[in-house]
Amino acid sequence: MRVPVIDNGGQWTHREYRVLRDLGVESVILPNTTPRQDLAADGVVLSGGALSLEGSEDPLGVVGSYLEDPTLPVLAICLGHEYLGRHFGGRVARSTSPEFGRVALTVDRPDHPLFEGIPREIHVWASHNDEVSELPRDFERLAHSSGCAVEAMAHRRRPVFGVQFHPEVEHTEHGVRIFENFLKSCHR
Repeated sequence: MRVPVIDNGGQWTHREYRVLRDLGVESVILPNTTPRQDLAADGVVLSGGALSLEGSEDPLGVVGSYLEDPTLPVLAICLGHEYLGRHFGGRVARSTSPEFGRVALTVDRPDHPLFEGIPREIHVWASHNDEVSELPRDFERLAHSSGCAVEAMAHRRRPVFGVQFHPEVEHTEHGVRIFENFLKSCHR
């Protein structure tokens, strides 16, 4: 299985790559300007990054072309999650309660495949000023925290998932399990 990490300038992009490699997945880190036809991927992970999307319609490299492919599973993290939300018609805004460090997360949909085998209450690691403030029309909320209403979301019909927090860092409980659950959608 080949799942590249698309680098959006995130501080933990290499950690996302490492988790995938440790799970036995063939992975590389690619710039977000890599054309879709050059990915040869069974799925992609969209990294976080320091860029703010608040009030912007600027593209994030060519990430939009990956999201338009209805067959490509996507796990979008932090900035990737925010871009995912905006791309599909949601809204991104400055958070009223920016989150940095340990955050208590409530899983709203423990029956969802992304959170299979994960308790309803876990602690995750977050690092964001912006957030998805309005869900895109075809998405459902999977998790929230006291400071962020949309900590995780998923497309209702496609294998496209977003998480505001960082499952790749060791401080996130069950983070590796979230990657494992995502990888199940990459088997075709």
